Amino acid sequence: MAIKYRVGVIGSTGRGNYGHGLDTVWQQFQEAKVIAVADDNSKGLANAVNRLDNPKGYKDYRKMLENEKLDFVSICPRWLDQHRDMLVASAEAGVKGIFQEKPLCQTLQQADEMIDACEKRNVKVAIAHQTRYSPVLRQIEQLLADKKIGRTLEYQMHGKEDARGGGEDLWVLGTHIFDLTQHLSGAPLWVQGYVGQNNVPVTSEHVKQGNEGIGLIAGDSVSARYALPNEVFANFRSIQNGQGSPNRFGLTIFGTEGIIKMSFGYLPNAELLIDGSWAPGRTGKKWTPVSSNGIGKVETLKDGGLHAGNLLAVRDLIDSVEEDRDPEASIYDALTATEMIVGLFESHRQNGARVSFPMKERNNPLANLNP
Repeated sequence: MAIKYRVGVIGSTGRGNYGHGLDTVWQQFQEAKVIAVADDNSKGLANAVNRLDNPKGYKDYRKMLENEKLDFVSICPRWLDQHRDMLVASAEAGVKGIFQEKPLCQTLQQADEMIDACEKRNVKVAIAHQTRYSPVLRQIEQLLADKKIGRTLEYQMHGKEDARGGGEDLWVLGTHIFDLTQHLSGAPLWVQGYVGQNNVPVTSEHVKQGNEGIGLIAGDSVSARYALPNEVFANFRSIQNGQGSPNRFGLTIFGTEGIIKMSFGYLPNAELLIDGSWAPGRTGKKWTPVSSNGIGKVETLKDGGLHAGNLLAVRDLIDSVEEDRDPEASIYDALTATEMIVGLFESHRQNGARVSFPMKERNNPLANLNP
């Protein structure tokens, strides 16, 4: 099959590397070929060239974008600090589509600039929120549409709550949960949030530069309440080293007639409880597994991990370019998830006041936190 699309890969060894397989996923598509890769680390670049079947290597991604006529670019680093510049440069170079690692970027101002650059040139952007492509999620969507748990009342969202618990968990892993919630419920209306450190409210003295290029960060404990459409509410909670067993990282949806529990992953563990009292220990009601095949059915798909999600994301990105539509996990959804993250800090800065969406403050609220 003739090569239809020329692909470039941007990595940064030691500063986010190549994400969760955002570089190698293109090797599974016959109509696309990685013809260039950029990495400012010499050893990392050599490894990438070898791993990606010997494309042309560049130390500077800007030179790659200038010299190679690319159709698609993967922006792979997990670190946030280069995402804005890499995406804007790619859009301005005339690519058709971009596949980018999460989280989107450091600030809402950066997100606005990224979206503006893409809208001016009709560039499609897919963000690596892999669960959005899961066939299990399709079953959850149908359960909600069919009101299997009655009227939806509340979403409970939890990060991984490991050593990164609190503000870092909110940014690095919370983005997946916020993306799922806004997808299932609709965009949030407002947020009230709290950030703590060592059991006291965070002040400017607690603010520091975060890991993984997050920018200003604070808090070993964060919590927030979000108002969603149709009088539904959502709560997010993360504390440092509060990881439960099994891991709580995921989403629980409460309705008048039952509960849906869903973890993070391409084939996440999902269960349905038809019990309006939410008390199976008292009622004897049983949790029923939800697979890609439906309720109570054995999962027949092999869990391909994040790679399987990446495959569907890239397929969808290519299709979105050809069909001139937004990808399933679009940059606009990622903006909403980012706003939910930043809004928590902005509410804390305003002493727990409600912060309406879309937010007026587009920079990092922790830069203006009171002493």
